[in-house]
Amino acid sequence: MPTTTRRLVIVESPTKANSIAGYLGDGYVVESSRGHVRDLPTNAAEVPAKYKGQSWARTGVNVDDDFAPLYVVSPDKKATIRRLKELLADSDELYLATDEDREGEAIAWHLLQELKPKVPVKRMVFHEITRDAIRKAVESPRDLDLDLVDAQETRRILDRLYGYEVSPVLWKKVMPRLSAGRVQSVATRLVVDRERERIAFRSAVYWDLIATLDAGSGASPRLFDARLTGLDEWRVARGQDFDASGQLVNDAFVLNESGARALAAALPAAAFAVGSVEAKPYTRRPSAPFRTTTLQQEAGRKLGFTTDRTMRVAQELYESGFITYMRTDSVALSDQAVAAARTQARSLYGDEYVPAAPRQYASKVKSAQEAHEAIRPAGDTFRTPKQTGLSGDGYRLYELVWQRTLASQMADAHGQTMTVRVSAELAQRLTLSDDVTSTPVRTATFTASGRTITFPGFMKAYAEEVSDDQDENQAKLPKLEPEQALDLADTRPEDHRTKPPARYTEPSLIAKLEEMQIGRPSTYASIIRTITARDYVYKKGTALVPTWLAFAVTRLLVEHFPRLVDYTFTAELEDRLDEIANGDAKRLEVLGTFFFGPQDNPHAGLQDMVTNLGDIDAKGLSTFPIGDPEAGINVRVGRYGTYVEDAQQNRANVPEDLPPDELTLEKARELLATPNGEERELGTDPATGHEIVARTGRYGPYVTEVLAVDESVPKSKRPKPRTASLFKTMTLETITLDDALRLLDLPRVVGADADGEEISAHNGRYGPYIKRGDDSRTLPDEESLFTVTLDEALKLLAEPRTRGRRAAAAPLRELGADPATGKPLVVKDGRFGPYVTDGEYNATVPRSQQVESLTLTDAAELMAAKRAKGPAPAKRPRKTTGTSTARKASTKKATTRKT
Repeated sequence: MPTTTRRLVIVESPTKANSIAGYLGDGYVVESSRGHVRDLPTNAAEVPAKYKGQSWARTGVNVDDDFAPLYVVSPDKKATIRRLKELLADSDELYLATDEDREGEAIAWHLLQELKPKVPVKRMVFHEITRDAIRKAVESPRDLDLDLVDAQETRRILDRLYGYEVSPVLWKKVMPRLSAGRVQSVATRLVVDRERERIAFRSAVYWDLIATLDAGSGASPRLFDARLTGLDEWRVARGQDFDASGQLVNDAFVLNESGARALAAALPAAAFAVGSVEAKPYTRRPSAPFRTTTLQQEAGRKLGFTTDRTMRVAQELYESGFITYMRTDSVALSDQAVAAARTQARSLYGDEYVPAAPRQYASKVKSAQEAHEAIRPAGDTFRTPKQTGLSGDGYRLYELVWQRTLASQMADAHGQTMTVRVSAELAQRLTLSDDVTSTPVRTATFTASGRTITFPGFMKAYAEEVSDDQDENQAKLPKLEPEQALDLADTRPEDHRTKPPARYTEPSLIAKLEEMQIGRPSTYASIIRTITARDYVYKKGTALVPTWLAFAVTRLLVEHFPRLVDYTFTAELEDRLDEIANGDAKRLEVLGTFFFGPQDNPHAGLQDMVTNLGDIDAKGLSTFPIGDPEAGINVRVGRYGTYVEDAQQNRANVPEDLPPDELTLEKARELLATPNGEERELGTDPATGHEIVARTGRYGPYVTEVLAVDESVPKSKRPKPRTASLFKTMTLETITLDDALRLLDLPRVVGADADGEEISAHNGRYGPYIKRGDDSRTLPDEESLFTVTLDEALKLLAEPRTRGRRAAAAPLRELGADPATGKPLVVKDGRFGPYVTDGEYNATVPRSQQVESLTLTDAAELMAAKRAKGPAPAKRPRKTTGTSTARKASTKKATTRKT
């Protein structure tokens, strides 16, 4: 009887493994690698003992040996490798079924290196998880694509060298624990540059006028609005006629308030008549099916999803067999997908909504990589959203993909646009003045536009999110004829201010990065997650706002590493990675040029940049003048926060949620007037006569006494005011003078022991405690500071010191299971404030986020950002002057890979 062939199929995700297993049946064992099984070491502890002490082991890349990488299996993946080896020992064939992109190809290659199979190996690829797709993939395997592996490895090494060589400069010159990255630093620069534009922006004020016109009782609609666009031969200025400094750049008439109101008063006596009616046919084609970036952008605009949330939900939909692979640059659909979309559109909307010939779309992305389809519903027939049984985020994102796919194969939308120009002949000339001249005018021109959709076409299924000026629901206009008389029903003068360029949102930043050809679709979610996790950017609504820390980091990089944050250079490096993936460039050539520099210009290489930094003025990098430099007020990025400082070195903290463009000279002076933010006068200490105030400081609310300042005495020799932090049970709004005086009397002397040694009660950083010499014990609560007796204190000191902290307090909130890991997420109160934890990772809750309003989605995004940070960076070893230790060839072969 023939023996059944046993096949081991390895994918990277447990969910994907479960889905595929159901389609393969007997004879197949499907197991997950749970992502990458090995990588460059993340800290010194992961470096194998035989490499410790070698200078290159810090980065995990031996730049002197053809950039040979040192790969290690992380501790949390060793059990996975053991499990896979056990399954492989009982198998006759190995199928590597990881994703068909660079990362997936690299995972497959690393699995081969670790498992060292002695059975036939096949590379199995598919772009959707359906029964037919999986069976076809089994029947038509391919070889491992080493060009894709090389491209992924090159990118990994570039990113490691960039981060590990540049980040330490930030630690020394800005503050510890910062990071630099090949794409993240450029993305941060984009956000900072936009904020600089907003800071430099000067608003211009201009007026116009809306006339509500009456077309007569037989018209439908009878009333319509028209906007003032001309005065005699002059065009009335609009926002686009002013530059960023608020100056007029076009030949237009700037109507001011007095002119607008004078014209409004003169119009009731004017004769209104239609000057011209221009009607044009309107046609709009459907957009292409989704690729990764357009899905991220549209999900952000329509569903309010962050990029990270979009990709997480899309991953779940793909692995569960609902959509095709979600990391793609392609907008093409397979023949079966086109047929499925056309059939379903015809069934749902009718024959007239489906064009005679299928639509074909070509990618506009330069060097679009990996030959996937566009993102679409999986299968050769599409399930409607209701047929999927999905709910929540999964349902909403699937519906978006389904609608866009159907619409891409539907008919154009048709309609008509109409533009009406109306002339108002004034009863007499009216002299209007702008900022320069006075002009007598006799005729005012008004314009109204409207659009009517006569056939919705693809819009029946899906309407792409559009800006206000593209709104399909523009006001309808009555049927009008040239020279037709109109009556004036109302006038509304309106003032306008030009607006600074809008801040980036996640969708618009992704669009900008893609436009500049920086980064790749699969990386955008992690880029945005990283720059927010590193406190370079925070969200205000949907806008991405840079911190002053981002300003300091960007300035250092631009001034001392200009090539590394140059937009063109970063885009060209992406092109080189694509060339490696296509087999048109060599890994060593790209890495060598990046690190050592071109042969004719070694100073352009990373090695020379980090070696010959020259003098870096750390204070200057982190100091930014506010408003007029002569005012002498600067904002500074310090190691413990951002603050403003004047010429007399008075300082005040800058609120964390205050955007840089709102830190004006007036705002800075306001902050300096109350140095630590909010302040409340409590009264006078009867014992000293000093005024007592409560303030909000960098480390929270506190009380202090106000001492008279003798300017003739140096600051260092002036008496220090008594200061005390508020208890957790106290607030700035409710604390009384008596409360403050009790706090200021701390520490309190409780008494002395038998040997005469003093015992005192203190309110410390980690809570209340009693102290005798170097010995201390924790008090049960803050009130005990005032009530603990000598006997109680002696009893506490007699008890043995407990090791570690007291028992953990109960969670503040339980949020549910993390969608990414399945682990329960809870909010706890920690030493430095509330934080989210899953038992393995802890993520601080931002100060701007209220614990009560924190959602599971918010918490999951915080945890994803925390996991993306990885462990704390290892300390950089002290530099030595000796040459590198010789490397053994046998060691290199065992643990590294070269091209």
